[in-house]
Amino acid sequence: MSSNNDVTGKVIVIMGVSGAGKSTIGKMLGTALSCDFLDADDFHSSLNREKMRQGIALSDEDRMPWLQKIQESLRERLLDGQTVVLACSSLRKQYREILRGSDPDYRPGSYYSCKVKFVLLEGNAEVIAARLQKRASEGEHFMPLTLLQSQFDLLEADDCEKIFKVSVVLSPEVIVNSVLEMVI
Repeated sequence: MSSNNDVTGKVIVIMGVSGAGKSTIGKMLGTALSCDFLDADDFHSSLNREKMRQGIALSDEDRMPWLQKIQESLRERLLDGQTVVLACSSLRKQYREILRGSDPDYRPGSYYSCKVKFVLLEGNAEVIAARLQKRASEGEHFMPLTLLQSQFDLLEADDCEKIFKVSVVLSPEVIVNSVLEMVI
């Protein structure tokens, strides 16, 4: 789906560590924009999922085919003029560059004109760990708490990239409204 004045489409990536609320916010934002919501976790191979279940952090070698699959899906949607919301950790600039590459007009460093925008759900380790423990006790996610620190260690969010940042301690409705104001 695309709005009337959005011929070229756009991608809004909700990023952050596991437990930040990417899927919750992404689904709500997709509903608010009447567009598709994609969860990057759905693009993982069964091997990657099993590694994470076992508490083994993924290597760049594990992540590259996953990111390429996501990039291809986003590119098809952009070329079709669609708007899409993607929940994806996107912790490193290198990974975000691959996702930005789904915009056929993107040139490295052209963050303002890129059709792929990033929103970082920021929170401290204690808040996120409590969320992950709750989800694990409810059997809702394959990412164990033991991998959380590795995700914080990987997180790069350079201000020059024009990443919109919003606190995870806000209510989901406030977060979605903030994203709608800033990114759309």
